[in-house]
Amino acid sequence: MAYVPGVALLAALVAGCSAGSGSGGTGADSKPGSPTVTAAAPGKYRTLPASCRAVPRATLDDLLPGIAELPEDQQENAYEGTPAVTYDTDRKVGCRWKSDAPDGARSLSLDFERVVSYDPSVSDDDRAREVYGKKEEAAGLASASASGQPSAPADTGSPSSSPSGSSSEESGESGDTGGAQDGEDLRPRLLGGIGDAAFLDDRPARAGSATRHRTVSVVFRTSNVVVTIRYAEQPSAVTEVPDSRELQQKAQALARKLSETLSD
Repeated sequence: MAYVPGVALLAALVAGCSAGSGSGGTGADSKPGSPTVTAAAPGKYRTLPASCRAVPRATLDDLLPGIAELPEDQQENAYEGTPAVTYDTDRKVGCRWKSDAPDGARSLSLDFERVVSYDPSVSDDDRAREVYGKKEEAAGLASASASGQPSAPADTGSPSSSPSGSSSEESGESGDTGGAQDGEDLRPRLLGGIGDAAFLDDRPARAGSATRHRTVSVVFRTSNVVVTIRYAEQPSAVTEVPDSRELQQKAQALARKLSETLSD
């Protein structure tokens, strides 16, 4: 009988064990068919624009009559605007402008919010859709946009699109269309042609107010960014009613410009 050294015998045993549990076999800890978790797609936008430089001076001249007639030092400050206070400029930025003219004061505010989902199963776009949907609900507008459905065509509305407690109902000025032409609907409504979803809200001063202040808001979403525009007028004369049609048209025009700029 041949003598096998102890070391050689040990090596042979180890080799035999390795052959019996090689890579071709299935180990006890392997889990075939386990699902692979795929993170939801990130949003299109990773940064936000400089809000106080987002509106061209020519547009500010149109929106804020009187700004171009200010003294040079005041004019420069008026054009620059006032940045909104925010503690995370990667997520939220904003700017405010105001001008006073003999016939009244106008103001413009602009806010950008970049929505980020920290849930790997929920995309940034889906989370932004939720954020936008809550703003739509707060305005009293019911929409299919929260579920990814397209919003209403541009400049359209129906009796059901006017929220209870807003617009002329809120102000107590029944039938106050603020410059509407025949067949034109100036009530709060969904908008088409601006971003992925958009709506307009129009709120005059409450009944009994000493002023006839009116604020028009346009909110829109494009991918994972939600933009809010507020454009307001307060006439000098308490008997004067702000032209809702003009305010709405200018606010919508600015929203379209910003939407196109973000899409570039």
